[in-house]
Amino acid sequence: MKHLAAYLLLGVGGNESPSAKDIKNVLSSVGIEADDDRLNQLTSELKGKDMNELINEGLGKLASVPSGGAAPAAAAAPAAGGAAAPAEEKKEEKKEESESDEDMGMGLFD
Repeated sequence: MKHLAAYLLLGVGGNESPSAKDIKNVLSSVGIEADDDRLNQLTSELKGKDMNELINEGLGKLASVPSGGAAPAAAAAPAAGGAAAPAEEKKEEKKEESESDEDMGMGLFD
């Protein structure tokens, strides 16, 4: 994934056909060591392809992947029935914070 991210960053920066050396330079600039096997595979698979077309093709594939649309509906149901619950949680959080400050009881350099 990091190799692909570096490849896309180079593409956005104007390098339409980044080489393995270009990608290694980007990764090494942030302290990441490139895996030569994966890097060579990536560059060979993407050689001569347009990044925008690849991204649009990927978006089309992602559209068919289930995204778990039922989870927000399930989360909304308890909120409708128990509106007082979040207020109670906030009070408890404030209480815990004040207790943790009192536990120290000494200075940093005492």
